[in-house]
Amino acid sequence: MKKIFLSGFALAALGSTLWSCAPAAKTTASTPPATTPAPAAAPDWSQQADAFLREYSATYQRLYTQSSEAEWRSNTHIVAGDTTNSAATARANEASAAFAGSTENIKRLRELLDHKDQLNNLQVKQLQAALYNAANSPQTIAGVVKQRIKAETQQTEKLYGFDYKYNGKSVTTNDLDNLLRKEKNPAKRQAIWEASKAIGPTLKDGLLNLRDLRNQTVQALGYSDFFTYQASDYGMSREEMMQLVRKINEELRPLYRELHTYARYELAKQYGVKQVPDYLPAHWLPNRWGQDWSSMVEVKGLNLDPVLAKKGAEWQVKQAERFYQSLGFQALPASFWEKSSLYPLPAGANYKKNNHASAWHIDLNNDVRSLMSVEANTEWYETTHHELGHIYYYLTYTNPDVPVLLRAGANRAYHEAMGSLMGLAATQKPFLTGLNLIDPKTQTNQTQTLLKEALSYAAFIPFASGVMSEWENSFYAENLPADQLNAKWWELAKKYQGIVPPTARGEQYLDPATKTHINDDPAQYYDYALSYVILFQLHDHIAKQILHQDPHATNYYGNKEVGDFLRDIMRPGASKDWRAVLKEKTGEDLSARAMVEYFEPLMTYLKQQNKGRKYTM
Repeated sequence: MKKIFLSGFALAALGSTLWSCAPAAKTTASTPPATTPAPAAAPDWSQQADAFLREYSATYQRLYTQSSEAEWRSNTHIVAGDTTNSAATARANEASAAFAGSTENIKRLRELLDHKDQLNNLQVKQLQAALYNAANSPQTIAGVVKQRIKAETQQTEKLYGFDYKYNGKSVTTNDLDNLLRKEKNPAKRQAIWEASKAIGPTLKDGLLNLRDLRNQTVQALGYSDFFTYQASDYGMSREEMMQLVRKINEELRPLYRELHTYARYELAKQYGVKQVPDYLPAHWLPNRWGQDWSSMVEVKGLNLDPVLAKKGAEWQVKQAERFYQSLGFQALPASFWEKSSLYPLPAGANYKKNNHASAWHIDLNNDVRSLMSVEANTEWYETTHHELGHIYYYLTYTNPDVPVLLRAGANRAYHEAMGSLMGLAATQKPFLTGLNLIDPKTQTNQTQTLLKEALSYAAFIPFASGVMSEWENSFYAENLPADQLNAKWWELAKKYQGIVPPTARGEQYLDPATKTHINDDPAQYYDYALSYVILFQLHDHIAKQILHQDPHATNYYGNKEVGDFLRDIMRPGASKDWRAVLKEKTGEDLSARAMVEYFEPLMTYLKQQNKGRKYTM
């Protein structure tokens, strides 16, 4: 999901209303009567908040839309050496920033929030959202904000305009990902992996500059650093967020330890290495960052690639829409199909696009789009279901009860949870047989299916809540020295993932910057880790309480009660507290319980497989 933090509004300061005094009546008394002026009426803060929010929201939405449109062009039409789009994006973002962070707005927002005891909950939430936006672009330091916007635009262009080379030929990130999933020769794998990291040094100066600019921006409104600012969106301090992600890591550590041991031995066998290494060489894994190992396992009878190849890329997106419609959601707006960028660019195109899948709520209304590069394979089949989860979340909270400023997920992780939940649902066997993507008579190994899922979901947690969150926390909040950026990354990869690079990776590299989010979606990767925890809590509830099916073998398709359950979560957007939403819908607080329970049957198998093997984590 593409999270674009844009800005907000120009002034609207309403003066207090005062009753005027009537002139005193004449009297015949010898001494003039004392006159007492009528008391000034107390300001109606609720009425003032409404007036301010009405005007603020209209301007915010208009500027947000302009920025989104500019960002969209910058991500879908990248021409080397052409700065037209980046200049337009910078202008739009600067206008948004000037409005959201205007000193008048900040002053007025604070004044209104000083009287929050006289406002209703919806007013308070909108004002807090506006003040949060202001902190990302305070015009008290307009020059710094302008520099930051320009630096972010330039970093995006470097990131997506980079020419990756393998074997002397230009390749896309999709090409590199495919090679890492399929190549069996360790030496070639290392060359592919190193090719995927070549972009790092290009991004180093820009990232260090962005750290300073991002920190300075939010410090102007009292946040200690950018990581603290991002965590505050959950109503949590930086320390509370780090405690939460560390707790999740600990809860899943026993399962990850078994997966790590299993992977070391199985991959050593696959690559013909006699001495099993204590830690996983990064290039052995089928993913550039070791965040998803699922392609290590092919479940017989569940290989969808040949079937999907025949159906084509377009079928996958249309089928994802049909799935949501079967749950009672509406058809996607015609503009989605007209304006989205769903497929890879044609061969010979004279421009590039961002290949990272994302969903966009362009105008905080009904202009919703997705940026993908869908190909007819299993990975993109799951991704299309995920991205449309975001799209339907946008459309569901776009309703008259949710003000523009609160058209967002209950928290950022909820958005990812919805997308990932539908990705999981769309790959379970009963669902696939219902679509005739696999034969109902096909015998599949449940343990292998569960192993494949664990190598996707459970293997991801140490990367997201460990490596990424700890590195960015250190980078922004602890001012990680510029000569320790790569060393810290690999120290964390070893500690949390048990992964080491194939050769020494000194500070001439910048491997963390090869991850998109470090550059353009910063200090919030824990969203994805928390989303997996929420996903399994929601799936557990749907399977057991609504479908009355085994959580490992469900079929959501066509079930309107499942659709109602999801819409109840989606509809309020950010107008309800995320903790209350989870408790109300599932009966429990945020916990990895459901995720651990889901993979419990796999633990017995893994312990048997790992008997006599050396554990190193």
